[in-house]
Amino acid sequence: MILRGKKMSKEESENKESVEKLSEETDFLLPLDTFLSAGIHIGTRIKTKDMIPFIYRVRPDGLFVLNIQKIDKRIRIAAKFITKFEPSKVVVVSSRLYGKTPVQKFCDVTHSIPIIKRFLPGLFSNPIHSYHLNADIVIVTDPKADHQAVKEAALVGIPIIALCDTEDDFTNIDLVIPINNKGRRALATVYWLLARQVLRERGEISMDGNLSTSIEDFEIKLAEVIFEETYEDE
Repeated sequence: MILRGKKMSKEESENKESVEKLSEETDFLLPLDTFLSAGIHIGTRIKTKDMIPFIYRVRPDGLFVLNIQKIDKRIRIAAKFITKFEPSKVVVVSSRLYGKTPVQKFCDVTHSIPIIKRFLPGLFSNPIHSYHLNADIVIVTDPKADHQAVKEAALVGIPIIALCDTEDDFTNIDLVIPINNKGRRALATVYWLLARQVLRERGEISMDGNLSTSIEDFEIKLAEVIFEETYEDE
């Protein structure tokens, strides 16, 4: 195979063979190419001790790469866990802009409760809070950005599922989904997959059934990103 007029390097060739072998041996929730193109496996240049078991390798540019098999497995485990709770008691949090649409769509599909953008202090921990929520389980998009939700859920004993990138630690987290939790397409893909798997586990669709909405529907549009960023700067 020729790339831009040059032969593939030994490392590129080995990586290609590794991916092809992995695709043949593993029955993923999505085609491997779809996983890869969404960038759900691309981490940061920082790794924590907690995340080491989920890291597959480091790229020449210093970015750590997550193990797609473990991502796939954790999505399945998380979906099974989520189905143990009433949908109205499942709360999903994202204070980051790129998580806004994925979280909202996930909650629309699974009938869960979204908290997007700012998490109001006391929402879980203060029973007399005007908007107090009695959650049975909390899903956070980024444990660093959503630290207030993590802190309060842990304080009152609510189980926490967290989407964790290579730079995150597991303090107060009960179940980790290793993922690129900063990418627009990556977040859309993981929340779409998680929603589909939850409905499959509930029996609302067949185990090989699909959602009526696409991954693209779960992805925040660039126009909305520009609008939100412009509005916030004013």
